[in-house]
Amino acid sequence: MSVIKNVIGTNLEPCCTTPPTGFYRDGYCSTGPDDQGVHSVCAIVSKDFLKFSKERGNDLTTPMPAYGFAGLKPGDKWCLCASRWQEAFEANMAPGVVLAATHEATLKHCRLDDLKSLAVDPAESK
Repeated sequence: MSVIKNVIGTNLEPCCTTPPTGFYRDGYCSTGPDDQGVHSVCAIVSKDFLKFSKERGNDLTTPMPAYGFAGLKPGDKWCLCASRWQEAFEANMAPGVVLAATHEATLKHCRLDDLKSLAVDPAESK
């Protein structure tokens, strides 16, 4: 099995297990051919981003017990679709990013400099 890399070229780190995130709900922002949305950006969601996402048809705050989803609140880490993060970035509404936990596939949809500009760890922005 090959090692999965992040956007900064090191091994992909976990994003969050509480709530369990990722397309595969394993805590990692891993992606694969069955992940049409490319849920690869590890973000720390903000109130503004959650509102932005809801206004665009993706309500991340409302619990969906049938899917084991309690709803997100500001400060939660979550694997976002790369295209939604880019859309939010272009609207100046993007949340902070954990680069070490953001899958390298993100770079097909987002510029590394844009991601680094919102890195939550200052050491990651270099």
